[in-house]
Amino acid sequence: MTLPDGIDTSVPPSGTGCVECEADGGWWFHLRRCTQCGHVGCCDSSPAKHATAHHQATGHPFVRSFEPGEAWFWNFETSEMYESGLDLAPPLSHPADQPAPGPAGRVPANWAETLG
Repeated sequence: MTLPDGIDTSVPPSGTGCVECEADGGWWFHLRRCTQCGHVGCCDSSPAKHATAHHQATGHPFVRSFEPGEAWFWNFETSEMYESGLDLAPPLSHPADQPAPGPAGRVPANWAETLG
């Protein structure tokens, strides 16, 4: 099977949380994983929108949900979401015991009011 440009099934995720939020003490609503380089960033409902910022900085076209039980992909170039049986290198999501929003201890009490 020939994969589209921008999907590398051998690359593991960069970690269990948003790379930039972890570095600066931020928090996220949900996580997205770049299918080209494995970068884990926060979704567009999160305060910092790091997954989209990663796409804008790199041109990497696809992300996959990094939430437990979700297997959908998003194509930034076409603004299309689709389901696929394609598996990336494990793990396929953040740990099931990691809360969403997360990470534990950094999510403000009024988090729902701050979502974009």
